[in-house]
Amino acid sequence: MIIRKCSVQQTDVAGKRVFLRLDLNVPITGGRVTDDERIIASLPTLRYLLERNCRVVAASHLGRPKGKPDPAYSLRPVAARLAERLGRPIAMAPDCVGAETEKLAAALPPGSCLLLENLRFHAQEEKNDPDFARSLAVLGEVYVNDAFSASHRKHASVVGIVDHLKVAVAGLQMQKEIESLSRVLLNPPKPYAAVLGGAKVADKVPLIETLLLKVDRVLIGGAMAYSFLAARDVPVGDFPVEAATVDTARALLKKAGDLNVGIHLPVDHRVVRSGGTGPSSDTPNERIDPGWVGVDIGPRTEQAFSEVLRGCHCILWNGPLGWFEKGFSSGTRTVAESAVAGNAFTVAGGGDTAAVLNQLGLASRFSHLSTGGGAALEFLSGGVLPGIQSLNDC
Repeated sequence: MIIRKCSVQQTDVAGKRVFLRLDLNVPITGGRVTDDERIIASLPTLRYLLERNCRVVAASHLGRPKGKPDPAYSLRPVAARLAERLGRPIAMAPDCVGAETEKLAAALPPGSCLLLENLRFHAQEEKNDPDFARSLAVLGEVYVNDAFSASHRKHASVVGIVDHLKVAVAGLQMQKEIESLSRVLLNPPKPYAAVLGGAKVADKVPLIETLLLKVDRVLIGGAMAYSFLAARDVPVGDFPVEAATVDTARALLKKAGDLNVGIHLPVDHRVVRSGGTGPSSDTPNERIDPGWVGVDIGPRTEQAFSEVLRGCHCILWNGPLGWFEKGFSSGTRTVAESAVAGNAFTVAGGGDTAAVLNQLGLASRFSHLSTGGGAALEFLSGGVLPGIQSLNDC
């Protein structure tokens, strides 16, 4: 059902006033946007609408202002960067609802855009308050959702507004997310491998359980690998592994075995002394001695993981394979380069994955890079995203 949702390209939007839900939740330092990846992702849909003389009322949240106006979370710096990237002026509303905002929206000339102030300046947004949703709906005739990364939230601008607008469709970025993630979830080319990194096993249990029914191989790195190694009684040095995560990993290993899915864990590690002092070194095998902490997969693991991926036709990537924030990126870089070296359909998403791959200069080489964090994980875990479910069926 999800992949049958109507897109903006299947809808007559010419000349209409469009309420466009975007995700412009970008980092801002000193009043300036420091990473505009999500702004860039919004441009295709925005340009599509403006080229058709739509009067676009764009809306987004930014940060967590706790339901009240806070200048630190104003979207004004975003409006400036968006105008710069778009190459045309962007008007800025003083609020996302109210008489003055309604007046500005009504006076918009064809082919122009008004950006509303932060939706989360009102507590009713996250509560999906019906009156607040109605106040948003009067700003548009057609609703377009291009905020995939917010679509796992049952908020007023994502779900409630659809009750008041008959036409509610997916934007271009949203449509691409739905189609690409559906492909790896429902009909992946085989052999299919998942590369999983990051820190928390517990957060990814639904994803792993779903993937075990689809994939042929799972490659596990990052901090979560130590829980799986501990579940196989392999010493992991001084890395703090909780007993509950070890039990979870042990259950997942058993399920993988029952399903005949190969689980590939690190066979060596890059380690540092506990406390992070001194230079790093590589272990000779999968064991980590007391007094040491693993910070990345080792060179033999890089080679082994890369070899597995070379034979795959579909690859899903979620999470870094090392302590990327501290500069331990060798494993992630080497394995990611192997993932995109062939002709496999490659999808990356969830958490910090997009940021990591962008920093490595590898993001553009993936078939699809999801802008959604928790939304991508929920989608790939087989969950129903309310922001997608609420859109019109084709």
